Amino acid sequence: MADTQQVDPKAEQKAARLAKQIGGFATAHGGAEGQVAYLGQRGARIVLVGEDGAWGDVFAPSVDIAGRALEKAGITVHEDFDGEFAAKVTTGPYEWKRMAGIQVGG
Repeated sequence: MADTQQVDPKAEQKAARLAKQIGGFATAHGGAEGQVAYLGQRGARIVLVGEDGAWGDVFAPSVDIAGRALEKAGITVHEDFDGEFAAKVTTGPYEWKRMAGIQVGG
């Protein structure tokens, strides 16, 4: 029996574009893992962490599109950004300065 679920072509195109960006990040950083954070009506944030400790993010219009993009990119997806996954992030002087500035109202 064939799958009768409708596929939104625009959503699939967006997922494919995001997958290409995610794949590019993974290639540039020796591989990558990701996590999806729901942002309400704004959509979803895909946080990426490279094998070299670099991190970045991309935004999707929905959690479903974010999930499809990660599936197409073929990277490991974590439920939460904590523990071993969070420990892979390398922070440098720029990040520490930004975090300190936020703490003191800067």
